[in-house]
Amino acid sequence: MLFNYRYSGQSQVYSNATSAGISFSPDTRRDPTFFVGRLHKKIAFREAISALHDVVVADARFKPKDKTAYKEWAAQQESLWLAEYMQGYDAQAANNRIAEIRGTLRDIAVEREQLMSPFYKARRNYFEYLYQKDRDAWFVLDPVISVHPDEVFFECFSQDESSYGKLSASYNVFKEISDFKCGTTNIDYSAGLYNEFQKIRDYKETDFKIDPAGFSIQTSQEELYHEVKIDLPDSWVRGFLQVSAAMTLPAVSFDLHPMDVYNFCLWLRRFKEKHGPRSIRYVLEPGKPVRAIFEPWNKEIVCARSVYQGPQRREIRIWGRRRLLILERLIPVAKKFTVHLTGTGLPSFYIADLGDMQFTLGLSGWTANDWSRAGQFDLMAPRAIVDDKACLRTLSFLQSKWMATPETIVAGTGLDKATVLGALGIYTQAGKVILDLHTGQYRFRELSRDPLPLEALRFANPLEAAASRWVDEQCVTFTAQDIPDVGLQLSGAVKSPSRTYHPVIVIDEDKKLSEAHCDCHHYYTNKLYKGPCEHMLALRMAYARK
Repeated sequence: MLFNYRYSGQSQVYSNATSAGISFSPDTRRDPTFFVGRLHKKIAFREAISALHDVVVADARFKPKDKTAYKEWAAQQESLWLAEYMQGYDAQAANNRIAEIRGTLRDIAVEREQLMSPFYKARRNYFEYLYQKDRDAWFVLDPVISVHPDEVFFECFSQDESSYGKLSASYNVFKEISDFKCGTTNIDYSAGLYNEFQKIRDYKETDFKIDPAGFSIQTSQEELYHEVKIDLPDSWVRGFLQVSAAMTLPAVSFDLHPMDVYNFCLWLRRFKEKHGPRSIRYVLEPGKPVRAIFEPWNKEIVCARSVYQGPQRREIRIWGRRRLLILERLIPVAKKFTVHLTGTGLPSFYIADLGDMQFTLGLSGWTANDWSRAGQFDLMAPRAIVDDKACLRTLSFLQSKWMATPETIVAGTGLDKATVLGALGIYTQAGKVILDLHTGQYRFRELSRDPLPLEALRFANPLEAAASRWVDEQCVTFTAQDIPDVGLQLSGAVKSPSRTYHPVIVIDEDKKLSEAHCDCHHYYTNKLYKGPCEHMLALRMAYARK
């Protein structure tokens, strides 16, 4: 999916002995959106915007070691090892021949090294240059910034498509506000800005600006603009929308003291797991301290300062816990952390209360959005049927107010609450509305200038679409069995018009698809090399929806 941006300049941060300034360059293709003010809470803002940068560059996907050089060396040595092994069995003539071949191979290796060395060196230097000098090339999408009547908030999504960051700054963060215009825009963001953010100090007067000048430049001065075209994978956009939609799911909520989050991060820094399960198991009992059990060590951390106030006992497991290290920098300036858990293996949200700012870290149910997790849940599935007139009425009211609770929208539109919530859910999935977990209000925020192709984004591939259709048509039946030291085995039947398929899958303790087989053509042809077949996906979807 291609996104086009047009900036009137570069975002900049300047600093001298007495003052500093932050100036973001907005996308001039979108409706004019700007803000001019002076920071009051400087240190907290510096730490929060730096944590947001950590989300932008986060990539926790597994990166295998590069064994290219070793394999090349081993290939060269193989003939030598074979010759050495056979050396004792050959006559003198054979030994002479071996020595001759060995010398020839040595000459070939030297010549090859001379020929390929400039290429390897240039390739290494190129990637080092990208990372050190032009780190922007490693980023996926510039952050989104929204100006509302009561706050300014930034949003971003990580490179590995698993972490969402949102920094909300109320107007109390600023001691002077010169001008602003509400709206949403993308901002020009570069790696150099992060280093400049670190120069913000409490004793320096710091200006904050979403530069309005770009919207007033004459159209004849085209040389003052620079255009950016980013071809995003559909999975990235789908992940952003799914995390946003997950905010509207029912969740278990509780507060954590900053020292409890510090203890979590300390354990993760000190120890590295070598096998699964790699999860945190939250044990929540009414009126008792929250307990977090880190697997596979079964290390229990009791959050003595944090008491669960919920009505019933809950036990919820989450994966991808090392992404919590993004919160490390916020621990000294946070008053508390509010945790929202939507369920085992489902997205979770951590909200750092920084006084007049809130930092929201949204985590998908896993670190890598790979096929082994496919079919676990579908946040892009339609949740309600609402007629177009009611949808437009709801959106028009919210757009006029910029933010409102469902009750306020009900009173303002005359629609019933179920219809309003259904319409808000539809627009959340479309990227036009976002739920503010801190206040419980829905906010009008258009993720992109052009409408997103929701039907194309809902499923990652045709197999997922077919699996969802099997489940919707109630063509899937299954039985579940827990097998000790193996995992959960699901055996089922998927009825098609022509025949019945019999998939069997095993889900391990990390909720991964560890074993599977089916009697369909896709499995017989590809096994699991191209991922699970539609019948395996349908089986897992049916189990997740039960």
